[in-house]
Amino acid sequence: MDDGAETGAGRSSGGSRVDELLTRAAAGDEQAFAGVYDALVPSVMGLVFRVLRDEAQAEEVTQDVMVEVWRTAGRFRPELGAARNWVLTLAHRRAVDRVRSVVSARARELRTGAAELDRPFDAVAEEVEEREEHRTVFRCLAELSRKLRLPLVLAYYEGLTYAEVADSLAAPAGTIKSRMREGLRRLRECVETGT
Repeated sequence: MDDGAETGAGRSSGGSRVDELLTRAAAGDEQAFAGVYDALVPSVMGLVFRVLRDEAQAEEVTQDVMVEVWRTAGRFRPELGAARNWVLTLAHRRAVDRVRSVVSARARELRTGAAELDRPFDAVAEEVEEREEHRTVFRCLAELSRKLRLPLVLAYYEGLTYAEVADSLAAPAGTIKSRMREGLRRLRECVETGT
């Protein structure tokens, strides 16, 4: 196991700088938080946009995430991982919550408007089923352990390559590939079985 790679050991100086800034922000240093914001908001926006596929919502969720980072900076523990990863995990959760909210709202609208729109039931059922599949994938992803989930999130939602994911998590590329294969296998099993 390579869990030690996800701690502060071996992190790049940029990651250490953001860790230090976030620690200072937790103590109320607004300038330090501005540095965290500048360093991480492009990555947060990219991740959130990949999940939501809507620029306006992605901007709104990004701002919500950064406000949450400011309010909860004291919860960050550098010994457990990089500030960037902590913030991206918060961002992913917020984005998934927004997707769930949008899916629920749309499902309600579909149920309410199906009779009025005179659309065949099969089209409505198909849309609801597709959204349910997305919800299942997000639920299954959330159930993975952090070491399996984070590389998948960084690769598929952040768009990072294996090498970039490995660098971001300060872990060997081979370890990241193995974790991603295992994460995808478990994700597929969860989606197929629905558990």
